[in-house]
Amino acid sequence: MSVAEEFRPHRVAVLALDGLLPFELGIPHRVFGRPRDARGRHLYDVFTCSVRPPGPVETDADFAIHVPHGPEALARADTVIVPASYELGPVFEEGRLTGELAAAFALIRPGTRLASICTGVYVLAAAGRLDGRPATTHWAEAEHFQRLFPRIRVDADVLFIDDGDVLTSAGVAAGIDLCLHMVRRDFGAAVANDVARRMVVPPHRDGGQAQYIARPVPDPQLATTTAARAWALARLHEPIQLRDLAEQEAMSVRTFTRRFREEVGVSPGQWLIQQRVERARQLLESTDLSMDQVARAAGFGTAQSMRQHLQQALGVTPTAYRRTFRPLTVEQ
Repeated sequence: MSVAEEFRPHRVAVLALDGLLPFELGIPHRVFGRPRDARGRHLYDVFTCSVRPPGPVETDADFAIHVPHGPEALARADTVIVPASYELGPVFEEGRLTGELAAAFALIRPGTRLASICTGVYVLAAAGRLDGRPATTHWAEAEHFQRLFPRIRVDADVLFIDDGDVLTSAGVAAGIDLCLHMVRRDFGAAVANDVARRMVVPPHRDGGQAQYIARPVPDPQLATTTAARAWALARLHEPIQLRDLAEQEAMSVRTFTRRFREEVGVSPGQWLIQQRVERARQLLESTDLSMDQVARAAGFGTAQSMRQHLQQALGVTPTAYRRTFRPLTVEQ
């Protein structure tokens, strides 16, 4: 945004449907309601709307909520988020929108970003917004979802999928990951990390991390990989081998690798790359270091290596990323 451009917060509409889960309805408000700019202005304007005129919407709990906006509010949204509901009716059973939902979705402007939490993805799919595209949902519903919508490429093994203008997530906590990811995409890692700290949640779990499907909780009496991860985070700028990590826990490489994946959900190598990408993002946003200096500090060694990893993880080059989130920085 240029200095001369009038400030306007990004407008996020949360669509409340009957049978909704109150916790998941609250996730977008908690995440997007926090970020502010240097002048204290809210970066997002978050509002809840219904497919009906303002009024009560039933939840899956023993209380209803009052929704202050009707479907017309969808027409002014920059992002529309559909949380999970247990009463989707023909959407869940037949893969088709109700008349109310179809009319509401017709009000959404072209180019509006769409996102779903857990089974909210059924609504996006029934609206035809996911045909031929990748999507995820709660692992327990993935098989049914795939049968109902065979044209969608369902991946039940990830926390969330960012497909540009449409994003989908698995259940509950993955909705937090998805919303933090959108904040990070919109305003950078520093803003997203501040929100995560205030929520006391991990600042970043990569979307490709596995859902926790039938995975036993590690025995608390067994050694964990926590110390190795802390050791690595303090030395991201140094070369780190798998055997180095295993040695921190006095484990064999094979045992360490298995235990690490059980606890974290990805391999040690994947996790290490994620942390280095995150470190590079923070340095690109908050410092004037040259690309070579950022690459070395993040552990990539060379600017070319960093460029390849950021391009793969974020879809943009380091220079483009810095230009977006640190527009006044003069490239060195």
